[in-house]
Amino acid sequence: VFACSGAQTSDMSYQVLARKWRPRNFSQLAGQEHVVQALSNALTQKRLHHAYLLTGTRGVGKTTIARILAKSLNCETGITATPCGVCSACTAVDEGRFVDLIELDAASSTGIDNMREILDTARYAPTVGRYKVYLIDEVHMLSKSAFNSMLKTLEEPPEHVKFVLATTDPQKIPITVLSRCLQFNLKQLPPPVVAKQLEHVLTEEGIAFEAGAIRVLSRAAQGSMRDGLSLLDQAIAYGGATDGVQEASVRAMLGAVETDYVLRLLEALAVRDGRSLVGEARAMAERNIALDAALQELGVALHDVALLQTVPEAVADDHPDRERLADLALKLDAETVQLYYQIAVQGRADLPLAPDEFAGFSMTLLRMLAFTPVETASAGVTPVSGNAATPAGAGPRSNNATALLGRTNPGSASGPKVAASAPTPRGVASDAASRAGVPDTMARVAVSPSPPPKSDARGDTKPDAKSAAAVASDLLAAVASVAQVGGQSNASARTGAPADGSSDRLEQASRRIGDWFSWVAASGLTGLAHQLAYNAELSDHRATATGLELDLALPEKQRHLAEKLHQDKLKDALAQTLHVPVRLTIEIGGAGDTSAAAADRRARAKAQDDATASFNADPFVRDTVRLFDGRVRSQTIQPVSGPAASKGTKQ
Repeated sequence: VFACSGAQTSDMSYQVLARKWRPRNFSQLAGQEHVVQALSNALTQKRLHHAYLLTGTRGVGKTTIARILAKSLNCETGITATPCGVCSACTAVDEGRFVDLIELDAASSTGIDNMREILDTARYAPTVGRYKVYLIDEVHMLSKSAFNSMLKTLEEPPEHVKFVLATTDPQKIPITVLSRCLQFNLKQLPPPVVAKQLEHVLTEEGIAFEAGAIRVLSRAAQGSMRDGLSLLDQAIAYGGATDGVQEASVRAMLGAVETDYVLRLLEALAVRDGRSLVGEARAMAERNIALDAALQELGVALHDVALLQTVPEAVADDHPDRERLADLALKLDAETVQLYYQIAVQGRADLPLAPDEFAGFSMTLLRMLAFTPVETASAGVTPVSGNAATPAGAGPRSNNATALLGRTNPGSASGPKVAASAPTPRGVASDAASRAGVPDTMARVAVSPSPPPKSDARGDTKPDAKSAAAVASDLLAAVASVAQVGGQSNASARTGAPADGSSDRLEQASRRIGDWFSWVAASGLTGLAHQLAYNAELSDHRATATGLELDLALPEKQRHLAEKLHQDKLKDALAQTLHVPVRLTIEIGGAGDTSAAAADRRARAKAQDDATASFNADPFVRDTVRLFDGRVRSQTIQPVSGPAASKGTKQ
């Protein structure tokens, strides 16, 4: 019997990784440098507080820091930020048998009697150490009476007593306790920090692993080092002694989604291929893939794409899917990536409310397809009947996309791009094209959509900066300009490269861009690029040997609109509609009152003044004010547009 018991003890001597690799000193503590620096300086300078409060989520190092602090205070070498780890005090703390380190679980000892018993022993001197350290874990679980009983002792404890309080919910701690403690907020650990520690543990343990498996485990840890080490323990057991920690086995263990599925979804979205998108979604459902996890991985992939578009070095060169992500970064606009990310996050939150999981997942993907910005959708695809779209190119990208990625991908170069028809009056464009002898396809390339009229909160349509007749006139001018360069290739028209008759095009473009208001209204720009053109003032424009140069002035408060990405979009739109190369120069703070935005403000102010004057001059209003001693609230008068205004209707 004793032999059997001994064998069992030997088999059960394994220590879990989370306990085996618990940090023994501050230098081994990862991800909490702000706490380590403060405590190390305090210990070095002997500026010791009597009560510390450590807050943070589970598994970020609250108890570990408390034990290291107990060693630093009681190390036989003296009070130090670097305890020796070999003296009797340090060894006893590491082994959990130091009598002057009293650990209390407040979740199981919540009453005033438990707290009174602890406080009664606090007045006695330490048994073997220099300080008696009270570690109260989950302190927010104490009752109100228990908190009240410890206030006086917590404020003025004996010199040999130090309190270390730890909690995951500091909001539940009374302010009277918080004010008596030195508080440290421990951060959630980012995945790279967790991954680095997991790699160190596996290397020291002599276990083979794949980098992809570590990335999956570090994300699954959700900021907790203890959770990461526990998942690593499980992955080692799942993979067996010979296979080590492999990405495929880790994904199978966690029920995680392979990135190939997610990337295929994004590639279908990039070319607006609805059939492939729905087909991939159905294939994932048939393979019993967790669709909630799929949306999570979709968000991670979109985050990587956004990083490649702005800070390429943030994505490791050895990332297994870097090439495919870089290709997506070239095909998708930054605004589109942000929109897809928001839809994915919101779709994951709405998944429990969907009729079933597949319906919620597929509707999230279809929402991405439906809400793709017009400029992105029209630039890269040609619509077809049914629920799919056939790609006709990767769509125009801003000139800095390749520079941001730091490389070019020859394999991702797209063929000729054909612009889809813009949402403009097709009858006008088609008739004008016929009269000018221009194919309808070229007319659609030349025409830019005009923004729809805006409505105020009362539902009334506000007058747009441009009338329908003016828009039609611009459409005719655009078709005529295409007719003059009918022999020019689509690529030259899109980039504005000079061809035969370039001087005539420059002259015509210079005349056309002089009416800046009309061009902005019919440009079809959206987002911040439209806001840049709308708020900018055309200071000067001139034709040069290399194309058309435009000087714009922008108000100081609109400085954020002058980012290079928005300038590139505006420049591309100008070159596409004017058919000449365009160079932009923007001056910040030099704008006057001749921008489209200023003109709209003046028009609205004049309409308001006219409506107010008309209302006050109305005989019925004047009689009412006179007979009933009334007064008119001018701020409630709104101009009425449309036929009703011509009939004298007031509001």
